[in-house]
Amino acid sequence: MTTRRRTARGTGRGATLGALLGTTAVVVALGLLSLGALTGCGIRATTVPVDVGPAPSRVSCKTPTGTAAGTGGVQGIRATVELVCGAQLVGVQRVVPVPEKQPAARDAAVFVTQALLEALQREPSAEEREAGFTTEVPANLTASAPRPGDPAGTVRLSRKPEDLPPVALSQLVCTLAESDAVSAGPGPVVLGGPDADPPRAWECTDAVRSRPESVPTLGDVVRPTATPAPSAS
Repeated sequence: MTTRRRTARGTGRGATLGALLGTTAVVVALGLLSLGALTGCGIRATTVPVDVGPAPSRVSCKTPTGTAAGTGGVQGIRATVELVCGAQLVGVQRVVPVPEKQPAARDAAVFVTQALLEALQREPSAEEREAGFTTEVPANLTASAPRPGDPAGTVRLSRKPEDLPPVALSQLVCTLAESDAVSAGPGPVVLGGPDADPPRAWECTDAVRSRPESVPTLGDVVRPTATPAPSAS
């Protein structure tokens, strides 16, 4: 009796092990078939993790309350300076002090442009950086008076506008477009470089604000309006 019980028990274990092995073999076979199907379709199976890039950062883009950064209580020009936050332009209210680099020409538009340039070049405050604000306007950029024959409202820069980084150009155009001293109402901002090339016009549109890197590198050429010759008396 004892021998029969052991034999039956051993037979049951053998059957269970055989079933498990059979199931494992089926799973392995299915896996190989799936791998073969993927390879046949041109898809390579890989066990290496795929790098899809960093997750998009979440920044508040909220301007801090209180005194504007960099003013230190100094009186100046109240203006909206366009900074970069979350890959788009966001206007920040500033009291822009008198420019450190005084333009040679006594032109109100040039004077204000230089002050706004220095505000854009200034590093955002610690609170602004924490909120995600940055600026890409190069530090060596300056403003100068228009050349003879330039259209009214033209501001010349120490560097060709089309050679600026697209985001920096967008910051400058949208900041100047907000200034009454530079832009007389809605319309394009007319900028030129240090050479004799004709100035060009850029507009601050919603598309430029939302995607400043997509601003057209070359603006529209602006020709001066011909002055009518005085009539002979």
